[in-house]
Amino acid sequence: MLLHDPAEIDFSLPGKHHYQAAFHLDSAWGYSLVPVTVINGLRGGGPAGVAVFGGTHGNEYEGQVAVKRLCRDLDPARMRGCVILIPQLSESACRANLRISPLDGVNMNRAFPGNPRGTLSYRIAHFVKTCVFPHVRIVLDIHSGGNEAVFPLCTSLHPRPDPAQQAEMVEVAKLFDPPFIFVYSRQMASGLLTDEAEDEGKIAIGGEFGFAESASPKGVLHAYEGVKNVLRHYGLLEGEVEPIDPDRGTPPRLVSAPELRDYIPCPRDGVWEPLFQPGAEVEAGQLIGRIHDFSDHASDPMEVTAHRRGVIIAQYFPAVCRKGLTLFVIAQDVIL
Repeated sequence: MLLHDPAEIDFSLPGKHHYQAAFHLDSAWGYSLVPVTVINGLRGGGPAGVAVFGGTHGNEYEGQVAVKRLCRDLDPARMRGCVILIPQLSESACRANLRISPLDGVNMNRAFPGNPRGTLSYRIAHFVKTCVFPHVRIVLDIHSGGNEAVFPLCTSLHPRPDPAQQAEMVEVAKLFDPPFIFVYSRQMASGLLTDEAEDEGKIAIGGEFGFAESASPKGVLHAYEGVKNVLRHYGLLEGEVEPIDPDRGTPPRLVSAPELRDYIPCPRDGVWEPLFQPGAEVEAGQLIGRIHDFSDHASDPMEVTAHRRGVIIAQYFPAVCRKGLTLFVIAQDVIL
């Protein structure tokens, strides 16, 4: 494994090569070492390069585990084209088991397009945009809820104005064979890795494959096999697309919450008592949770009701919730 100046990685070298991309620290004499594996198939060029990221948030482990396994398992002798695998994009956050990097306090998934003269996270984001993205057309960013939210297993994407790009993104999202495909709002945040890729015209897919700082066996399975399905679909890997959850018996369900008003904030500090699991169907006006104030343990809880009919696609995970944090998201079925 090579320690390497990120700007000097040869993304066209045939075969499989593992690197530790060295990004200098802001306050010490040393480096954050970001793992990078570059595979150029020995069966010739491919129609579309693919980049796969885990560890964009450090306390989300399904992507880290699945992408690390792919670094080891993918065989360039059976492949065409270019695949770039980064299992721990925010390496410092991953080592610290945190959502954000402890070295600069930055959320990597808010740092794009990056800045070559910025702090560590912004420089890593700039590397992705300027050195990784030019070699790929497909971008896969594997997430989970960490300690912030619970989702039913899903792939995710944004609504796009280009119908061809949107249709292809939905097609790629299906290859992970999840119960849900979630079309979510770009109004919730800026600086996302997938935002930057989408705006460059790339096919960019996210996903939520677990929660609670775990490494869900089912989530890792769908992430690992889903990436392999994407490679098969685009002809980079031998073989046909394979079902991942043959026992489910139904195709992925496409649901959407494209507007900011669908992301309901917690109205006050308190202890959140949800009444449903994510993935549950609810009706408009239905009681879906309570917020408790223990400064007066005899007080009535604040009742929280569904603002519309649909499926609970995301729900705040910890019991203690602060005013303004997103409490839940209700999505509705959609046809794109």
